[in-house]
Amino acid sequence: MNQQQTPLFTHLKAHAKRNPIQFHIPGHKKGQGMDPEFREFIGDNALSIDLINIAPLDDLHHPKGVIKEAQALAAEAFGADYTFFSVQGTSGAIMTMVMSACHPGDKIIVPRNVHKSVLSAIIFAGAHPIFVYPEMDKKIGIAHGITIEQVEKTIEKHPDAKAVLVINPTYFGFASHLKELVERVHAHGIPVLVDEAHGVLTNFHERLPISAMEAGADLAATSVHKLGGSLTQSSILNLKSHMISPERVQSIISMLTTTSTSYILLASLDTARRYLATNGRAIVENTLRLADTARKRINEIPGLSCLTRECLIHGNDALFDMDETKLVIHLENVTINGHDAEVWLRENYNIEVELSDLYNLLCLVTPGDSDETIQILTQALEDLSHHFYSENMSTKKEIHLPEIPDLVLSPRNAFYCETITIPFVESAGQIMAEFIMVYPPGIPILMPGERITEQNIAYIHEHIEAGLPVQGTEDPTIELVRVIKKLEED
Repeated sequence: MNQQQTPLFTHLKAHAKRNPIQFHIPGHKKGQGMDPEFREFIGDNALSIDLINIAPLDDLHHPKGVIKEAQALAAEAFGADYTFFSVQGTSGAIMTMVMSACHPGDKIIVPRNVHKSVLSAIIFAGAHPIFVYPEMDKKIGIAHGITIEQVEKTIEKHPDAKAVLVINPTYFGFASHLKELVERVHAHGIPVLVDEAHGVLTNFHERLPISAMEAGADLAATSVHKLGGSLTQSSILNLKSHMISPERVQSIISMLTTTSTSYILLASLDTARRYLATNGRAIVENTLRLADTARKRINEIPGLSCLTRECLIHGNDALFDMDETKLVIHLENVTINGHDAEVWLRENYNIEVELSDLYNLLCLVTPGDSDETIQILTQALEDLSHHFYSENMSTKKEIHLPEIPDLVLSPRNAFYCETITIPFVESAGQIMAEFIMVYPPGIPILMPGERITEQNIAYIHEHIEAGLPVQGTEDPTIELVRVIKKLEED
């Protein structure tokens, strides 16, 4: 196929040039019926293709024309048999993936550090999660991948599992030995689903971890907007399998997708695919060069350290590879925590980082960066060190990791059970009926069906007091939580 083509985007431009008289939604009709200031800011070109699924433009729910062609080009570019565009973000693609593989009551093997969308999909599907606990890094306070041995032992205990879901790479850029893991799981006749939200570039450079499709996975939800150049909320779902029907995937993604699909988002996927398919290796090569420069400079700054490939452990397939475009900056000998460092960078250098926690900053180097942006970042970090470095601080900082609670009730049953609201500080021993997480990254500290412990409560309060974005409960202050009523009455 000719990867220079953009069938959907090209067709949309031609449609806009024809300038038809619209008697259909959206009601702003190319911007003429909206607030003038917003129209001027967005621009006529964007508004001219803010359209919906009228006949000349094809229909994402039943693609037969230019959308079908655009998805076929994406499938070739990403090494898939089929690619489905998502305008519901990667969360929508992940939910489709889980619901395509699982029926009510089915078991699915998942890492405990999965994104909330995986657990939401498990609730919707009525599936039962079998958790595999990731490798925890107590030196810097993050979770890594899962091992093949852990997965195989879990399958031995639960041979009736209908799917195994893995993360490749993790939010912080680390990857398990995915190819070997897929082969082992397939030997049991079980499909492998991959949360590839942070791995869109992996297919385009050999220095990055192997892509899900190259590893032989069955389904992969891949966030093009995060690192691949499409607009926010646009993602893809790749399928390469005889185990999962593409017709079922299409049916489920249609169930979860708005009927008013955004053609601006779809066009951005079409063009991002072209950008990566035709220039991907050169683009990633330059991105890695910039990340290498940043990492080297950061590791010369007193009080800071940026993770390198030396963190990978030979023989530990949970730390088999890493995406070096992710800058995980550990605060070793500074007098402020990660959240305060994020605020300081914002207020003093107008820099926004991807994530902060109590101990780290995460900065993403992408194809949108340049030598100038890397220079600004490293200069800012040097200045941060100048203000907050303390050589007297212990490098043996005690790092607290969350206790993983016991799952005593399926997430679906807990979510739909009768509940009561109680003070969070008094909830130890109760069964949680909602989520609590720090977002980003959106990995729940507590989820429906888990028993709350005093340690969980203390860990969450530590993050709230530090100013980190703790969320998920109906009460935005996290002072009150919903728990299962039956247990309270007992």
